Amino acid sequence: MKFFKYKEDIIPVTLICSLFFLDLIVFFSLKSVFQVFCYSILALWFKLFIASWNHNHQHCHTFKQRYLNRMLEIVYTFHTGVTTNVWVLHHNLGHHLNFLDQTKDESGWKRKDGTQMGEVEYTLVTALTGYYKAAVVGKDYPKYQKDFIALGLFNLATLIILTAINPINASIIFIIPMLIVYTGTCWTTYHHHAGLDTDDHLHASHNNIHWFYNKLTGNLGFHTAHHMKQALHWSKLPELHKTIEKDIPPELIACEFPGFLGMIDRHFSKLRKVASQN
Repeated sequence: MKFFKYKEDIIPVTLICSLFFLDLIVFFSLKSVFQVFCYSILALWFKLFIASWNHNHQHCHTFKQRYLNRMLEIVYTFHTGVTTNVWVLHHNLGHHLNFLDQTKDESGWKRKDGTQMGEVEYTLVTALTGYYKAAVVGKDYPKYQKDFIALGLFNLATLIILTAINPINASIIFIIPMLIVYTGTCWTTYHHHAGLDTDDHLHASHNNIHWFYNKLTGNLGFHTAHHMKQALHWSKLPELHKTIEKDIPPELIACEFPGFLGMIDRHFSKLRKVASQN
């Protein structure tokens, strides 16, 4: 615990950093485009969940040392397409302060006329405006904007150098996955609050208490608790959720794995149910 603030971060951060180093090994060693493509597809399944760990880190820094946090954020950038302090500016200091007011929310799910956006529209709008809105919020927080700009330029320069060395490998291993994960992150945020027009924190977020989903995302499913105490470490969210669960409308608490993996999970749940009846 000399470096980590919480011991719960040791395993996920070690795995995330290991995947980054594996990316670099594949980038410099593999020449076959087919092999690089196959590796990237496999790695993408894991990278899709890393965005939530980047999110958690920027709410509650992983390391006690500032330089280690900045280094970890470089790793997160090349996995998720989200650089240092984008979450802090756009999400922590923007969305979290304004999510109950759709006229101000940086991740707003309403159009200007007050109607609800669809998933695709919201995803595109959020993805295309994310960095711009972070920069706008940053005008009021120069301390965070400084690292946002400096490390943003550093990561861009590094990506350009990697592309110059091997444009195909750089595109397949880094650029395309970064774009996919970044867009996927924007899509995911739609389901946290869309359609919940309220000024009550307890009624403003969808929650997912599926144990495996929360294992993979660092308890992102306990979203009401997260909004009540955004700086609380992710490992403490289930405990907070238990204290407020009775006050959250039941329809805002689900227990399912979303997306394609959710289909698989529901299929096996049915099989287990049939087996138990027999």
